[in-house]
Amino acid sequence: MSACLIAIIYIAFISLGLPDSLLGSAWPVMHGDIGVPVSYMGIITMIISGGTIVSSLFSDRLTRRFGAGLVTAVSVFLTAAALFGFSVSNSFVSLCLWAVPYGLGAGAVDAALNNYVALHYSSRHMNWLHCFWGVGAAVSPYIMSYCLTGGYGWNNGYLSVSIVQIVLTALLFISLPLWKRSGTEGGATAVPANTLSLPQVFRIKGVPYILVTFFSYCALEQTAGLWASSYLVQYRGIGADVAAQFASLFFLGITFGRFLCGFFADKLGDKWLIRIGIYTTLAGAALILLPLGTDLPALAGLIIIGFGCAPIYPAIIHSTPFNFGKENSQAVIGIQMACAYVGSTFMPPIFGLIASHVQIGLYPLYLMLFSLLMLLMSERLNRTAGRRAAGADTNHL
Repeated sequence: MSACLIAIIYIAFISLGLPDSLLGSAWPVMHGDIGVPVSYMGIITMIISGGTIVSSLFSDRLTRRFGAGLVTAVSVFLTAAALFGFSVSNSFVSLCLWAVPYGLGAGAVDAALNNYVALHYSSRHMNWLHCFWGVGAAVSPYIMSYCLTGGYGWNNGYLSVSIVQIVLTALLFISLPLWKRSGTEGGATAVPANTLSLPQVFRIKGVPYILVTFFSYCALEQTAGLWASSYLVQYRGIGADVAAQFASLFFLGITFGRFLCGFFADKLGDKWLIRIGIYTTLAGAALILLPLGTDLPALAGLIIIGFGCAPIYPAIIHSTPFNFGKENSQAVIGIQMACAYVGSTFMPPIFGLIASHVQIGLYPLYLMLFSLLMLLMSERLNRTAGRRAAGADTNHL
């Protein structure tokens, strides 16, 4: 049963990635068809991000009440319904309305699945699961591209992914009995405890450190990916086609890096995976910053940042039960997800303002700032967790 369940969870992580890159792939055609400016995509993404933040914050209450399995199934159904709604929409207002369940479903399933895997599976599986998220995020633009180039339209692109999500929803509902593990019922947590309020979670020692770490990571990852091509073209003078290729290699570095990390994750441990990942991102940013006569170090630095990012997100999630206790992990992970979406939503546009009003050449320094902030906060958390573990050992003796 465990093998069947982990296979289903792997498929569920692919479904998490499928909707994430659809809007960006379809919007160049969508905005013309519905008659709105290209900038209106930002409104839709903000609504989706708002929904993910809200559902992430409530994920602890939902998961304790209904169990991770049911929350995952219902959340994937919400995203499937939202994608179907996008496929039949012919106005901007309609898209905005469907963006609400789109975001609510994404946030709840992300928090519930990540916590379940952190509690019940090794760091190896956590890295490979997030690698499968990258597979989903990479596949959906190809589905949309096929529909657009084949004359089927963006509506059918959304419809195709919606059908995939509906099939997965059915599979998840059928698999609910498999979520009984370690004394759980339907995926509910094995550690009975009261639902924590936000102030209670923030009072747990070390929580502010991990929230800033997660915020910084997502700010770094999204800024690096979204602004890579613009930096290479406008500041480095690299051709747009070459810049686009290397920008895509950044995301490939994350996906392939997580696949490789799966082989070493259990031996190295979460703390060292995070530490090595942060130092690697710093090295990559330093290569981009070097004022050399050739652009090769900058291009290589972008890929290196991708490899550095690879283990950080999965390791932060997987270490949460150890750092804050199994009874608190769902509440902490929910808030971590909310901070992640805040970082990925607001920090890239802030760099856009910096690029417009100061200089886009500050791109590597902006990335280094978040890498250093991650390093500082994660090391403070390690010291806090170390003192907690030492105190627990003393009490046990």
